[in-house]
Amino acid sequence: MSDIAPIETDALVIGAGPAGLWQVFQLGLQGIAAQVIDALPHLGGQLAELYPDKPIYDIPGLPVCTGRELVQRLQQQVRPFAPTLHLGQSVTTLQREADQRWRVGTSAGTTFLARTVFIAAGVGAFQPKRLKLEGIEAFEPAQVQHRLDDPAAFAGRHVVVHGGDDLAIDWALRLLDSPAPPARLSLLHRREVLGSDDPAALERVQAAIAAGRIALVVGQPTGLRAQAGRLQALELLDPQGLPQTLALDHLLVALGLSPRLGPVADWGLAMERKQLVVQPESCETSEAGLFAVGDINTYPGKKKLILCGFHEATLAAFAAAAVLRPDERLPLQYTTTSPRLKRLLGVAPG
Repeated sequence: MSDIAPIETDALVIGAGPAGLWQVFQLGLQGIAAQVIDALPHLGGQLAELYPDKPIYDIPGLPVCTGRELVQRLQQQVRPFAPTLHLGQSVTTLQREADQRWRVGTSAGTTFLARTVFIAAGVGAFQPKRLKLEGIEAFEPAQVQHRLDDPAAFAGRHVVVHGGDDLAIDWALRLLDSPAPPARLSLLHRREVLGSDDPAALERVQAAIAAGRIALVVGQPTGLRAQAGRLQALELLDPQGLPQTLALDHLLVALGLSPRLGPVADWGLAMERKQLVVQPESCETSEAGLFAVGDINTYPGKKKLILCGFHEATLAAFAAAAVLRPDERLPLQYTTTSPRLKRLLGVAPG
């Protein structure tokens, strides 16, 4: 057992995507400070990990913004409440203590004792889908990567993006648009037809292929060629089953992310089709004091939209305040008029 004392908190939010960040904000308006856990090393969840530059058109008051912009705005909005972040670690255990608090353990060995817990884990912890080639781990992360953080880092190199769907197309275009683009850019896919839910992005990448700015390589990776400890090329089988070689400096594996529900499924909570069943009026799960918001939950009429996750987090915050302060009246207040809320937000009264 660890000698480090558990972190005691009134509220623990599992997941730092849009719903999780909005949960922090709504808890803050209720005067409840939150600790936040996320398996990813950054805020934003699936939105920031998969499609940071994709436009979003259905956020109220924002006719259009990218995923990255929305995450930045949410970060700014929660800043007055100073949540403590525990990134790059996933929840491994959750159990009820005798005093009704929740003991939560993470993959980093951190332990929490929380009076309320909010699961905002989307469809689970995301892990990159890996290219299963013997020995490929030896070239990670120097030459083989599953993330594209800084396109300019590949300036002047030959980069192969492996994949043919939204994520690969997005990465290829980001590399192409970089002020310091790669010297050569190849898009490796198992077939000639690319797939995307964004017609404009698909049209752009097809135009770049036609203009010779991106080389479309059709084939299936079968092996690696290395020399002096550096990856030199991929071995492929083309559509006719013939062996080919694709030279490269860097390989970006853009096969998407695989959501893993992980230990959530083992916590004894009521579930339906790998989602947590909640009460619509409070988003409380089958266990008191344990809430679920966003794509992880289900109830009659559920819609998997960011907007709905925001609404659910608001209801859950009010319900949690009632749990934490059962003898206190909780009137509905408005940020436009409430001196108390303005003080919490750190803005001068209007």
